[in-house]
Amino acid sequence: MMRALCWHGKGDVRVDNVPDPKIEHLRDVIIKITACAICGSDLHLLDGYQTTMKSGDILGHENMGVVIEVGSEISNLVIGDRVVVPFTISCGSCWFCRRGLFSCCDTTNPNAEAAIKAMGHSPAGLFGFSHMLGGYSGGQAEYLRVPMADIGPIKIPDSIEDEQALFLSDIFPTGYMAAENAQIEDGDTVAIWGCGPVGQFAIRSALMMGAGRVIAIDEVPERLAMARAGGAETIDFSKTDVYDELMMLTDNRGPDSCIDAVGCEAAPHGAIDAVIDKVKTATLLGTDRVHVLREAIMSCRKAGTISIPGVYVGMADKIPLGAAMNKGLTLRMGQTHVQAYTKPLLAKIEAGEIDPSFVVTHPASLEDAPELYKKFRDKKRDQGRAQARPVTGRKGSPAASRRPATRSAMFTESSA
Repeated sequence: MMRALCWHGKGDVRVDNVPDPKIEHLRDVIIKITACAICGSDLHLLDGYQTTMKSGDILGHENMGVVIEVGSEISNLVIGDRVVVPFTISCGSCWFCRRGLFSCCDTTNPNAEAAIKAMGHSPAGLFGFSHMLGGYSGGQAEYLRVPMADIGPIKIPDSIEDEQALFLSDIFPTGYMAAENAQIEDGDTVAIWGCGPVGQFAIRSALMMGAGRVIAIDEVPERLAMARAGGAETIDFSKTDVYDELMMLTDNRGPDSCIDAVGCEAAPHGAIDAVIDKVKTATLLGTDRVHVLREAIMSCRKAGTISIPGVYVGMADKIPLGAAMNKGLTLRMGQTHVQAYTKPLLAKIEAGEIDPSFVVTHPASLEDAPELYKKFRDKKRDQGRAQARPVTGRKGSPAASRRPATRSAMFTESSA
């Protein structure tokens, strides 16, 4: 038996004893988790926004570890390899995978019919993210079964620490693809809603791609400070009207590109449409709070681009489609094609262009996970960090820098 973080209903996650994973297919490997993290998308599960969750489901889709068992058809990995695992499970050979569209894989969702009913087509299976998307166990656990392991995991050199490599599993590629989808040209102004983990990587990625200005929008002081440290100007949406501020900063033209790194749980703060969204979702009359998307559409300059890495889960209403059409906006969105980005982004880490560990805020053990989920959801500030139990990295160095609550990360090697 192993320890794993399990979902038991809205607002209820617990660390349970569950059976160890086993090789189920010739292309599987089993890894011993050395580092995993809580993603903003996991909060949608905690808050009950994602349907088809079942009590006992193991959470977690940002995972890395050491290979301890290998299926007979795996030739690219051996026992002892240290790997990061993409959150998308992709076969590598279907029509979409051959075109690098890994999150659209046609073959890895065993529950495709449920997804087809909801979406028209089924995307790829995902780790720890509902039965509609495959029912795969996640990696907020001591061990993880990795299907299609000849396509997904990427080996990490010993020169790179876990906390530098871990975010290749999701949020670094997600922020990078969000900036890529924003179609940034040299000197462009890019507005990014949400300074959580994806927003932070989108800020740095946009600047790497040649943006002249990045304007980051949030209300949490620590998040805004981290955004400024990454090169962004900032707007505190709790203190000013975002549209008016963006118009003032861009001579009334609007940002060239807008990135919605918030998704389906936008905070209201008095905006009438957002308050209505909150009431609808609380009474099960709606599935998503889409205030940020509405604001991005209204703020973006004519013929600009909206990029949406933020997760949406169902039907949303009162989206200003007329504004998007008449302004000639381009909307680009989707789950991240992680396998297309891991190698080039690992090269950027090795070259010293970026150190993703800046986003780590709460190194702790797996047993602390339920508390960290709530801390991340409620955006609580630290109280001397007494509640988080730091662990050491692979070479005995401190596992992470001491920064206030922007992201909660768990490093489980010391408690496994």
